[in-house]
Amino acid sequence: DRLDEMPFELPLAGGDRPTGTVSPGAIADLLERHLAPGDPLAAYPPRLRGPGMVEALRGHLAGAIDLVARLPGGEYAVIDYKTNRLAPGPLTAFDYRPEAMAAEMVRAHYPLQALMYLVALHRYLRWRVPGYDPARHLGGAGYLFMRGMIGAATPETPTGRCGVMWWRPPTALVPELSDLFDRGVAT
Repeated sequence: DRLDEMPFELPLAGGDRPTGTVSPGAIADLLERHLAPGDPLAAYPPRLRGPGMVEALRGHLAGAIDLVARLPGGEYAVIDYKTNRLAPGPLTAFDYRPEAMAAEMVRAHYPLQALMYLVALHRYLRWRVPGYDPARHLGGAGYLFMRGMIGAATPETPTGRCGVMWWRPPTALVPELSDLFDRGVAT
């Protein structure tokens, strides 16, 4: 029910024979079309257009997902462990409340990481799960901020549990991003 350090390689815009490019702006456009205003990571698309971002991605993206887990309902999720300090001085679990984790996710570009991992998982599952359906099988991404998780005593707020940032993007977003990574935008 789990794969630790699942390696992946994603060819971008044709891989070794590029047919276009994938720009952070094109990814931002997709996010803006799909994310509802109330999504915890809806503030991320402008960050993709901000200073310091590369103009275009080409070639191959390779990496490893910390953990892929099959959840009790048969969905698969990517899990990533983080040790970020979200406040100066002594930390409390409350420093890792959902709003603070969402702000850190946006600041550190973790939504882009989560989306790349979800595209890799989407491609893996469509090759290996008979009758694969992203709406049924793709469960989202969990970011475990280890410094905010204190076991059974981890507090919950009205917006969620401290230390655990769970994000399930809209169903159509991941396959559309996979297609964008595959074909790119003509240059």
